[in-house]
Amino acid sequence: MDDDQNPAVRGPSRSKGLARSKRRRPLLISAVVLASVGLLLLAAGAWLGTRANIVKNQLEAAAQLIPVLKTDMADNKPEQASDTVEQLRSHTKAAREAVEDPVWTLASVAPGVGPNFSAVAEVARSADDVSTLGVAPLVRVFDSLNWDSLVPSSAGTDLSGLQKASPSIVSAAHAVRVSADRLERIDAGDLLPQVADPLARAREQLEAVTGALDASADASQVAPGLLGANGPRNYLLMIQNNAEVRASGGIPGALAVLTVDQGRLSLAAQSSAGDVGVMQPPLPVDAEQQQIYSGRLGKFMQDVNLTPDFATTATTAQAMWERKSGQRVDGVISMDPVALSYILDATGPVKISNPELLALASGLPTELNGKNVVPTLLSDVYAKIEQPKLQDAYFAGVAQEVFTALSNGKGDAKALVEGITRGTSEGRVLVWSGKTDEQSIIAKYALSGSVSGASVAPAQFGVYFNDGTGAKMDYYVKRTVQLVEECTGNDYGQLKVRITSTNTAPADAANALPEYVTGGGIFGVPPGSVQTNVIAYGPVQANVETATVDGKKTDFAAHRHSNRPVGSVTVTLAPGQSSTVELTFGKIVQHTEPNLVVTPTVQPIKDVVLGTKPAECVPGK
Repeated sequence: MDDDQNPAVRGPSRSKGLARSKRRRPLLISAVVLASVGLLLLAAGAWLGTRANIVKNQLEAAAQLIPVLKTDMADNKPEQASDTVEQLRSHTKAAREAVEDPVWTLASVAPGVGPNFSAVAEVARSADDVSTLGVAPLVRVFDSLNWDSLVPSSAGTDLSGLQKASPSIVSAAHAVRVSADRLERIDAGDLLPQVADPLARAREQLEAVTGALDASADASQVAPGLLGANGPRNYLLMIQNNAEVRASGGIPGALAVLTVDQGRLSLAAQSSAGDVGVMQPPLPVDAEQQQIYSGRLGKFMQDVNLTPDFATTATTAQAMWERKSGQRVDGVISMDPVALSYILDATGPVKISNPELLALASGLPTELNGKNVVPTLLSDVYAKIEQPKLQDAYFAGVAQEVFTALSNGKGDAKALVEGITRGTSEGRVLVWSGKTDEQSIIAKYALSGSVSGASVAPAQFGVYFNDGTGAKMDYYVKRTVQLVEECTGNDYGQLKVRITSTNTAPADAANALPEYVTGGGIFGVPPGSVQTNVIAYGPVQANVETATVDGKKTDFAAHRHSNRPVGSVTVTLAPGQSSTVELTFGKIVQHTEPNLVVTPTVQPIKDVVLGTKPAECVPGK
């Protein structure tokens, strides 16, 4: 019998073959599975790469449309703006669809690389939300508003469009804010540079947009009421005279009651700070501020703005006006001649038509414009009009002419908005409302003139000037202010505030200038010299530590106002003399970029505020 027929031989041999075959099958299956997984991973990687390329291209295309959209809106082309928005939305939608693919979603939760895919998805979704929920509604609102109709006129201002648009503007601002918050919550620490860098740019862009949109939303809510949409409003208008400097600008020279009714402007009850008289008994003033600025705050209208806190100034001025006239105004608005020049740039020249004003101002220009109104009001008027009361009357008369031109609808809407915006950003236009709900919104912004609260940056410094000459010599003072960072070697910051002042009055100012301008030595200051109280504020919780004048250590007054350190030094300058005051602030706990607010003077703000000088620290010291 052959071996293959022998059961004793055939059985075991076949069993071994079957066993080997069974062992090969799992190996084969594993190989097939691994190969399949590898192919799937390669396919998924290629697919994700395609999706990533789509996201990149679509978002870049969307970014290129933003300047186009800005131009369309700036040029008042609503139809083109609508077309641009539709293109923008198509790009952001395509980017969003790319990251909402199932494969991308799985990759977002994968160990290691997942956060990168997740971050890109958030950027794409945020871009689409901004274009759909933010930009598109705003452009539709823009299309429905007639911006020229918002300019004051004798027929009034159509505020209904702005009132109807307000909900859309508020909603758009909220949508963009939510998107910005989502991106801020992403932990960028472990992201690849290819993802982290675009994320950082998106955060910066959204943060810039959110601020502007929040401001637009707030303005749409508060502006109609302030402009008399719900009934006439009466405001005490203070024209601050920068030739005699005060913390918020200048001494309140001319006063008037500005009535606003459905956008119609009219000035009545013109007066001057001197006419208000002395408050007896003085009005109560916050104890901290009274200690810094004296009880004059509550005694004289001329001194209500010795404090830089405009809410304090306004409430005190409101109470003084009510005590004098019996009229309780709804709010207080302040501006200076430089702000009036910005308005005249928009309205065009204004001819002096009032016969009494023309007779009063013999030798002064009969037509005022953006270039001559400042020297006319702050210098020439004193050479031509000797009596202080008549000077104030001229101030008030010029304000009347400018506001008459404004109320008659003279001027370009866009230029007017830009001029007022510029004046506000420089602290030359300040607003306070006696209505709590409106003031709570105004207080968020620089036009509130607050020294504390939401409008004040964490590391904000302030430098303010108060005249001690009792005259109009500040027209001749040129100043620069600079923050200088110091090295401390510890966790606290230290920063020096450097203020340089120069009296540019002529050497013979004592005789060449009118006594009303020089003061005639009324407060012990030699005629032609200028005495100034220089006040510097640091950020909350910091300390004011030292003061120097021209490099020599000097005594200074140290106080606190709303938990902010305050240091003040008095400087007297003869004609042609310069002096540098330095106040050092220490124990600064804020680690953000410092910013600086200064008293608006005759000079352009850009010439006064110099860039922060960074510390030059030596390692190891």
